[in-house]
Amino acid sequence: MEHAAVQFIDLQYGNVLALLAIGFVGGLVSGFIGSGGAFVLTPAMMSMGVPGVVAVASNLCHKFPKALVGAYQRNKFGQVDVKLGLVMAASATAGVWVGADFQNQIKLDYGEAGSNLYVSLAFVVVLAIVGAFVLRDAVRVYRSGEIDAQEKASRLALWVQSVEIPGTMMHFKTANIRVSALFTLPLGFATGLLASTIAVGGFIGVPGMMYVLGASGLVASATELVIAFVMGFGGTVKYSMLGLVDIRLALILLAGSLFGIQLGAIGTTFVKPYLIKVVMAAIMLIVAVSRALVVPVYLTQLGKMNLAPQTMAWLQTVSFAFLILALCVGGIIILGAMLRGYRTREAALGREAVTE
Repeated sequence: MEHAAVQFIDLQYGNVLALLAIGFVGGLVSGFIGSGGAFVLTPAMMSMGVPGVVAVASNLCHKFPKALVGAYQRNKFGQVDVKLGLVMAASATAGVWVGADFQNQIKLDYGEAGSNLYVSLAFVVVLAIVGAFVLRDAVRVYRSGEIDAQEKASRLALWVQSVEIPGTMMHFKTANIRVSALFTLPLGFATGLLASTIAVGGFIGVPGMMYVLGASGLVASATELVIAFVMGFGGTVKYSMLGLVDIRLALILLAGSLFGIQLGAIGTTFVKPYLIKVVMAAIMLIVAVSRALVVPVYLTQLGKMNLAPQTMAWLQTVSFAFLILALCVGGIIILGAMLRGYRTREAALGREAVTE
C-alpha cells in the first residue's frame, strides 16, 4: 500500500494562539450540541494551509479524548445513552475505516487541491441540507409556542419504532426508545463515513438519532459524544497508518477544546432544547457559505477554472471571515443563553428563599 507523506506546516506563535482560541470555541460548540467542533476546526486548519485530508485526520485525533471528557460531563447530567452510543459506534468505526481509504486515494490521485475540493464540497452539501432542515424544525417549534414542551418524535421516528423485527429489537433507556438494531447499523456507518470525510459524523449522527430513531435533541447531542470517542480513536489509528496525522495540530486543538467542551456541556443545563437546534443550524449554514467561497479556488488549482490570483486571495479572505463569523455566532449564542439561564435560575432560587 502506498502511504502519503506526513504533512507538517510551519507553526508560528500567532498560529498557535489562533488554534488554541479556535479549539476553545470548537470545544464549546461541541459540548453544547454534541458535535460541531470539527466543522469549524477543519476549515480553520485548511485556511491556515493544512491539506484537507490532514486537517480531517488531525481533527479526528484531537476529537476522541475531547469527546470522552464531554461524554463524561454530560453523563453526570443524565443526558447520555451509553448503550445507544456504543451500538451506533460499532458500525460507525467501520464507516471511518472505509472513508479514510477513500480520502487517501483522492489525495494520491488528485493531490492537495483535489483533497481540499472534496472536503469542501462535502461540507457545502451536508451543511446546507442538514442545517436548513434543523433550522426549519427549530423555527417550527419556536413559532408553535411549545419551546418548553417535551419534544415530539417525528413521523419517521414513530414508524421506525413501530417496525418489529424479531431478534433485533433493542431498548435504550435514557433515550426512551425501542427500535431494531437494523436501523442503527446503517445510521452508524453513515456517521463514520462522514466523519472520515470531514471529521464531523455528528451531522448525520445527531439528526439521525433525533429524526430517525426518535431521541430528544438533548440526549442525541450527548450520546453523539460517545460515538465520537469510539470512532475518533479508530479513525486516528487508521489515518496514522496512512501517515496523515499531524500530532502537533491535534495536541494544540485539544488543549484549547478540553476547557471549552466542559463549559458547553454545562450550558445545556441552562437552555431550552430548541436552542441547541438553533445553534447547530446557524453554525452549519455560515460554515457552508465559507466553504462554498473557496471551491472556485481549488477548481482553479486543478485547472478546471481560470481565476486571477487576486480573486483567489479575496475569496480565501472572505471565506475565512465567514468562518470567524460562525465561531463568534456560536460562542455568543451559547454564552448568552448560559448567562440568561443562570440569572433565571438564581432569581427563582431567590424567590424560593423569600417565600420560605
